[in-house]
Amino acid sequence: MTDRYYSGNIETPIGTMIAIVNDHGAVMRLDFDNDRRVHPPQTQIPVTRHDDQAVKHVAEQLHQYFARERRVFDLPLAPIGTPFLKAAWLELAKVPYGTITTYGELAKRTDHKSSARAYGRVNAINPISIIVPCHRVIGANGKLTGYSGGLDKKEALLQLEGCSFQARLF
Repeated sequence: MTDRYYSGNIETPIGTMIAIVNDHGAVMRLDFDNDRRVHPPQTQIPVTRHDDQAVKHVAEQLHQYFARERRVFDLPLAPIGTPFLKAAWLELAKVPYGTITTYGELAKRTDHKSSARAYGRVNAINPISIIVPCHRVIGANGKLTGYSGGLDKKEALLQLEGCSFQARLF
């Protein structure tokens, strides 16, 4: 039997998100609809059909998160990536709600001898926004750095969680 993949739209206070789940309900991708990243060919997901009901469990937990009723997601995840990427995203998922870290700190917490720059790339291709909280990673100087949904969304997410950071100048 061939695996089936379903996409659905989820409305949030900071924009529409698109979720892709497999036929077991595991989240494979969660991006803002303005995300213009080009995912590597090996991570492309052949969506079987658009079905907002198929992603209802994802929508419910996101709505709880935005209502400040949920700090930890308990959704099954199935990101596509190399063993290094999956390990890095697993480490990233451990960054607690309401806290921030830097790319360099993430690199130090793993067994990999990767640089902060490598973790910047890991964040840049994180396929599961918010749930795998790449928005909680900032520059070593305390300033906000890139976010696939836009720095305005990153700033909004960090403010929602009560994080302190240096505001953007531009």
